[in-house]
Amino acid sequence: MPKNPSIKKNFVLNAILTISNILFPIISYPYVARILGPSGTGEVDFAASIISYFSLFAQLGIPTYGIRACAKVRDNKLELSRTVWELMSINIVMSLIAYMVFIPVLFFVPQISSEKPLFIIVSITLFLNALGIEHLYRGLEQYSYITIRSIVFKFIAFIAMFLLIKQKEDYVIYGAITIFAGSASNILNFIHARKIIGFKNIGKLNWKRHMSPIVLFFAMNCATTIYLNLDTSMLGFIASKKDVGYYGAAVKVKKIMVSLVTSLGVVLLPRASYYVEQGRMDEFRNITHKALKFVFVISAPLMVFFMCFAKESVLFLSGISYSAAVPAMVVIMPTLLFIGITNILGIQVLVPLGKEKYVLYSEIAGAIIDLILNAIFIPKLKSTGAAIGTVVAELVVLIVQYILLFKIRDKNPIVDSFKKIKYWKMLIAISLAIPASIWVKYAGIKVAFGSTINRMLMTHNLCLLAIEGVCFFLTYGIIMIILKDDMILEILNTVIGKAKSIAARKGLKRS
Repeated sequence: MPKNPSIKKNFVLNAILTISNILFPIISYPYVARILGPSGTGEVDFAASIISYFSLFAQLGIPTYGIRACAKVRDNKLELSRTVWELMSINIVMSLIAYMVFIPVLFFVPQISSEKPLFIIVSITLFLNALGIEHLYRGLEQYSYITIRSIVFKFIAFIAMFLLIKQKEDYVIYGAITIFAGSASNILNFIHARKIIGFKNIGKLNWKRHMSPIVLFFAMNCATTIYLNLDTSMLGFIASKKDVGYYGAAVKVKKIMVSLVTSLGVVLLPRASYYVEQGRMDEFRNITHKALKFVFVISAPLMVFFMCFAKESVLFLSGISYSAAVPAMVVIMPTLLFIGITNILGIQVLVPLGKEKYVLYSEIAGAIIDLILNAIFIPKLKSTGAAIGTVVAELVVLIVQYILLFKIRDKNPIVDSFKKIKYWKMLIAISLAIPASIWVKYAGIKVAFGSTINRMLMTHNLCLLAIEGVCFFLTYGIIMIILKDDMILEILNTVIGKAKSIAARKGLKRS
């Protein structure tokens, strides 16, 4: 295993993984949403949000802490093996305790006991996550394995959705397929781990050395899970499962785009931790600066585009029965930018520097704000009220992290990077991209309400959204190139370089 896998290669592989994560719901969700309706998808989303709390307890802070812990000792197989076994044994014990708490909840909480089969199926993630040791593969930057494994299982799940989901009552099957797509590959993780770590003669296990950082990461994950899932949970208890379904449709695009915006950050966490451990601070600063620029250049236009074309996005992904989700989607899209920035400031800067408590403070602030605003707005505004609470909570997290970063400005002056970003270039490019694409929307209205009104609405909205997207992002990209934005030019040069390299290899094979 190479000590320093190429960041560009890892980014490309993670980009492929991200694209698969985008294509899977884009292709399958329109079909599922139309078959199950808001109530059916709402039942599954509600179950997933409740189980996420038990999963949070079962995993403690291991998913994030484990990446850093494995990255630090990746050059020492014995120490790596010991670390993995220590973390996995902790995870298994906590999962058993989580199940002991879950069982009485399953029988005595009315909103949960009424859907026992669904909740039991979704709870299987607790067991699968304990075996998965995903942090091992990410800590070692084995993105080839992660990408191939994920795509294979998603493809199987994709086929299963179209074969098995035929009526509204099949929402339990939808829940099972969703779990299969996201967690079943963890069994392969456990089997494949034998090729990486030792299972014998690893010495005495020392669980205590992990407990302090795990508890801190657990507290961070608690705050994050609360304000990421609290809206769905509160909607399920205060409003209805149908409102949960509307909200799920509203945040579907946001979740897909967040995975794209944070894709570079996922790749950088193990490398950033490795650089800090090795004392290579200049390289650490360089990659964090680039990551922040990447987030702004990518997330800003995505945010504006999906705010402008929220209606087309919802109608394409979910169908006309989810029209009530459009206002919530418009409200929640700014979180795309906020999450992208906090992913860099928190997970890619503060965590590798050992300042997890700063991330915890910011997430506690966000969770409190989210709880208060949800209690105020959900009873009146339903899914839109939940969106308001989420967007304000994410903004609070960003503000708190930005303020706390001044305390470690000497270690990583990423705060200064905000001053170096050419915001005016993005503003000009977005301002020109909006009118360049908005005419498609109004031209499309004539088509929508003309003789084709009774034709396939999903196909129409897909074509309309695709044309709008091409106009918007092509204009944005061209203007940014004209303005000589360094990040866009670097991405363009990388793509051109890869294309030339592939073409050259094909030429050699032919000769």
